[in-house]
Amino acid sequence: MARGDKTALVTGATSGLGLQFAEQLAVRGFGLALVARDSARLKHVQADLISRHALPVEILPADLTTTEGLGVVESRIEARPVHVLVNNAGFGLKEPFESASIDAEEKHLDIHVRAPMRLMHAALPSMLERGNGTIINVASVAAFTPRGTYGAVKSWTVSMSRWANTRYRRNGVHVTAVCPGFVRTEFHQRLGAELDDTRDWMWLQPGAVVSEALSAAGRGKAVSIPSLRYRAFVSASKFVPAPLAQMIAARGR
Repeated sequence: MARGDKTALVTGATSGLGLQFAEQLAVRGFGLALVARDSARLKHVQADLISRHALPVEILPADLTTTEGLGVVESRIEARPVHVLVNNAGFGLKEPFESASIDAEEKHLDIHVRAPMRLMHAALPSMLERGNGTIINVASVAAFTPRGTYGAVKSWTVSMSRWANTRYRRNGVHVTAVCPGFVRTEFHQRLGAELDDTRDWMWLQPGAVVSEALSAAGRGKAVSIPSLRYRAFVSASKFVPAPLAQMIAARGR
């Protein structure tokens, strides 16, 4: 199959992990369909990737917290099936649950649960009929600790990915949840989180996270926890009493 004949659709594709997924999938020869809210940034990323990789790059400006935005992407997937789906779009909430607006919490739930669920549902039929496909759902190590609604939605992502990988891998479709810790992206800046005291060794580079995620997905792994340090953290968290785990998680350290 020629370069660009297979398509990867990436959400949240204009920065951070999403942009790295687009870059590394382009290097592997995939044509791209990129989703984000910011049309201007999408056009900039599109032009850059086309100029450097000479591959088809389609852009889909869409707000995945809305029914209309999801409909745009679902229709695209159903019209022209994709070979790789990366559910990466997301954001965090700085305020604690009792202080955040319920509207903000519902949008948070929509972007992390409703959107990936619906896009998986749209992508799976053609993948199963074809007998191959890859779905990567970006989660977090927060899935393994008590961390309010952010930990809860990422726990859903991990659970759903584990189940789907077990169910569909016999049909050639692999589903992988990627669970990084702190990554040097715009995520925390947009959140307004104060992380000046976070140790340097705790930060991961987006390129390394994506490289390990693609490798894990290629091996059919249900869960990828990039870096030995965070794999050790997740293993240790199983033995930490719940009140202590909640205190540590609340500090984000």
